[in-house]
Amino acid sequence: MAHQKPLPLILLSIIPLFFILTQAQSPTAPAPAPSGPIDIFAILKKEGQYNTFIKFLNESQVGNQINNQVNNSNQGMTVLAPSDNAFNNLPSGTLNQLNDQQKVQLILNHVIPKFYTFDDLQTVSNPVRTQATGPKGEPFGLNFTGNNNQVNVSSGSVVTNIYNAIRKDPPLAVYQLDKVLVPSEFTDPKAPSSDDAPAPAKAKNGTSGDKTTADEPSPASSTKPNDAKRISGGILGLICGVFLMGTLS
Repeated sequence: MAHQKPLPLILLSIIPLFFILTQAQSPTAPAPAPSGPIDIFAILKKEGQYNTFIKFLNESQVGNQINNQVNNSNQGMTVLAPSDNAFNNLPSGTLNQLNDQQKVQLILNHVIPKFYTFDDLQTVSNPVRTQATGPKGEPFGLNFTGNNNQVNVSSGSVVTNIYNAIRKDPPLAVYQLDKVLVPSEFTDPKAPSSDDAPAPAKAKNGTSGDKTTADEPSPASSTKPNDAKRISGGILGLICGVFLMGTLS
């Protein structure tokens, strides 16, 4: 009678083969689903300390402009996001002194219409144009300086460091700021130019306001005192001569 293998040994030899067969027949694992469109609001909400900036992005419609551009064009963008503490540390009344248009320009001054990596910002040519513009369409710019892997940004009236990248993949880069980049145009308005100076007032008769002509003496009043004395003396002499001739005759 042939010697039979114990049942446990038979099972141990079958299990590895069963495992190999099941793995070969199992379907390939699904690839990760593609990520959805870029949403600046979702990016900032995930960080949890940009509620004020999110509010202004929403009210000004700048956030929607950012999403449309990075999702529907080949042009990247860079957003410098002030934290809630940055807004809280603004001088009292700063935001209340701005009109609605200036508030929009304030937010646009934190948006650059080009994608910049952190290394790019250390060597970029200044000034870097933002999306903000002045009342005559003049662009607002920021100045970046890099030193030992540290980048500073200046709006002309505010200087601060650029901290960690909230998002660094193209087409959108988002960096954290601890100060709000208030444009210098808001705090240091330029003096009125000569073009804005009022024109010289004109006289009612259409001539210039120069009083020289009006104050010139008339020919009669320009007679010198000595000439007047000679004329009066001649007249007096003539009268005397006539009187003498009458008496002699």
